[in-house]
Amino acid sequence: MERLDTLIKGINVPVIYEKSSNLPIVYLKLVFKVAGVGQESVAGLAKLSTALLNEGTKKLGVNEFSSKLEIRAIDINAECGFETFSIEINCLKEHFDFAQNMLKDLLKDPNLTKSTLDKLKTQALGIIAANKTDFDYQAKIALNKILFDGSNLAYASIGTKQSLENISLSDVKKFLKENLDISNLFIVLGGDVEPSEVKFSAILDSLEVGKPRELEPVKTSDICKKEFIKEQTEQAYIYFGAPFNVKKDERYLANVSAFILGSSGFGSRLMEEIRVKRGLAYSVYAKNNISLSHSSFEGYMQTKNESKDEAIELIISEFDKFIKDGVTQKELDAAKNFLLGSEPLSKETLFKRLAIAQNEYYSGFELGEFDANLKKIKELKLDDLNKFIKAHTEILKQSFAVIYNEI
Repeated sequence: MERLDTLIKGINVPVIYEKSSNLPIVYLKLVFKVAGVGQESVAGLAKLSTALLNEGTKKLGVNEFSSKLEIRAIDINAECGFETFSIEINCLKEHFDFAQNMLKDLLKDPNLTKSTLDKLKTQALGIIAANKTDFDYQAKIALNKILFDGSNLAYASIGTKQSLENISLSDVKKFLKENLDISNLFIVLGGDVEPSEVKFSAILDSLEVGKPRELEPVKTSDICKKEFIKEQTEQAYIYFGAPFNVKKDERYLANVSAFILGSSGFGSRLMEEIRVKRGLAYSVYAKNNISLSHSSFEGYMQTKNESKDEAIELIISEFDKFIKDGVTQKELDAAKNFLLGSEPLSKETLFKRLAIAQNEYYSGFELGEFDANLKKIKELKLDDLNKFIKAHTEILKQSFAVIYNEI
């Protein structure tokens, strides 16, 4: 794995690259930073713009565009998250030139038509309607409104019926033009391909240079709010979260801590106390949510409606114990065995290795940080881990969003 640069319209664009000739495949991904849901002016605009890029070109339309890809087993797909917007190619090497030309056409001539936009809005409204009875989804959105109030994280990225109605074709065109630019781009490339075989300048010719954008930080609320929402449900859906102010060089410590407390499945502290000992839930999880723009420690569980208050108090109690007492050597050893033992699976395919390298670069680390962290975990001492845990009392400032039915 290495980092290269390619000059596009006077801008040095980073390229994360791994050569692999094991299979005759090529993977190319364009990643635009500060270009996702966080940049939209209307709820649902980023997701709608992403969906439109998956509708082919205006010239060919979605059916003919998709047909040309399918008969060659080419996948071109656009996605967006809160911070980034990405477009990727996955294809056989023999069809890579054709795939590049199709991506070039897509960026130059996306299917920006009213009929396409109306179709996508209708599809989004269907998803919104279905989500009304997905109580896990609704509880998570309610928690986000508490934790990230005032930011674009506080609402569902798909938008609402009202917000979608307010999105026009010009809004989508403007969003794509302003966010898909050269100055905020890096590229991931891998497979049976040399960088010289990629027509970088040709593919990206239609994009503007733009200016580098700064990601605005989103503060996680510590107000310790509990919101109870009554619905016709058979059980209570409990989502909880708190700030988790982790420094860049502490992420490996945060991962080990979260693994022990709530993200390791049946071996976690929360699962042991809440399911195994008390039978209050089938499952309970808690994990880090750490990104460049925000950082939190979040979890969820389901329990009987009549047990919701007991479950909430137990979660609070277990977090208190975790901060006060830390973890045991046995728990640390078990975490090390799993995390270090699963490392070969984490890097067994080209796609997994490229995903790791993409995250390393995007997060501001040197390539190889994943392996360096494994070494740190292997050498981690119990006292150092417990010192880290006890220093992060902010995770005790938990807020809860609970959907339940009165008994």
